[in-house]
Amino acid sequence: MITIDDAWTNPELPWLAELVRRHQHLIKRRLGHGDLKRWARALKAIPKISKGNRTLGPSVGLTAIPNALERPLEAALLELRPWRKGPFQFGSVYVDSEWRSDLKWDRICKHIALDNHRILDVGSGCGYHLWRMLEAGASEVLGIDPSILFHCQFSAVKCLIGHPKAASMPVTLEEFDAGIMDFDTVFSMGILYHRKDPINHLERLKRWIKPGGQLILETLVVDGDDHTCLVPPDRYARMNNVWFLPSVPALEHWLSRIGFKSIECVDVSVTTSEEQRTTKWMQFESLKHGLDPNHQDRTIEGLQRPTRATLHAILPQN
Repeated sequence: MITIDDAWTNPELPWLAELVRRHQHLIKRRLGHGDLKRWARALKAIPKISKGNRTLGPSVGLTAIPNALERPLEAALLELRPWRKGPFQFGSVYVDSEWRSDLKWDRICKHIALDNHRILDVGSGCGYHLWRMLEAGASEVLGIDPSILFHCQFSAVKCLIGHPKAASMPVTLEEFDAGIMDFDTVFSMGILYHRKDPINHLERLKRWIKPGGQLILETLVVDGDDHTCLVPPDRYARMNNVWFLPSVPALEHWLSRIGFKSIECVDVSVTTSEEQRTTKWMQFESLKHGLDPNHQDRTIEGLQRPTRATLHAILPQN
C-alpha cells in the first residue's frame, strides 16, 4: 500500500534517514493538512502494478499496465488533482498536467551534465524533473517543496515505477538543513520570482552546492539591461505572489555579485499555451487567463508577457 511516507524513505539513499530526522518536526506539522486523509485514501486505492516496464521520460511512468487496472488507477490519480507538473503515463492513463514540463526539460537538458551527480531540486513539486534528472545520469536526487499534495503525487509515481534513487521532503529552502552534506547540482526552477528577497534565495542555494558544483536557475525575466528589474505594482498575470522579475543581464550580475562564475544564459522562452494550460488534471485558471485577450504579448495587467530564462552557473573551488 502506498503512503505519503514513501516520498521521504528510500533504503538505497543512506543519508536520507538522518535528513528526515533533522526535519521531523516540520514534516509532522505539514502532515496536519486537512485534506491529507482524502489524499491518503487515493494513495491506498492505487492498484499494485508490475514494475518491469518503467520509463523516465518524456512521459514518466510505465509503458504498459493490465487493462483491468487502468480505470481504478486513473480514478485514484484524479483524486490527487491538481497535477501541476508532468506529464506522466501508465499504459493508456495519461496524466496531462497543467505544465508540459517535458518541454522545459528539452530546452535545458542539452546544456548541462548530470552524470553521477547528487542533485537537490528546490521547489520540486510532484517530482517530474527528478525523474528526468535520473534519466540524464544523476546518481541520486532529492526534491524539497512544502506542499503535502505534491508529496502524495510523488509517492504515487515513485511506488508505481519501482522506487528509483529519489526522495522528496515537505520543507522549504529556508527550513532545509542538510548539515555538512552538499550537492553536485542544485536546481531552482520557477521559485525566484516568488521570493521577496531574491538575493537571499540565491545565497541559500549557494550554501548547498559543493565547490566546483553547478546551479541551474530558471525564473521569469523581462527585457532590459543589467539595471532592469520589474516589481509588479500588484498582480502579475493574475498571480499575487510575484515580486522581482529581473532582466537576464541583471540576473547574471546578481549571480556574479554573490560569487558564481562561468555564468551562462542557456535558454530564454516566451511561455505559450502549449506549455501551460488548463486540463482535465488541472481545472483551475492557467496562462490564458492571465493574458490580455486583445494583446497576447501583454499580461492582463499590461505588463510583459511571461518569459522564462534558464541560467547555468558554477561555484568556484576556492
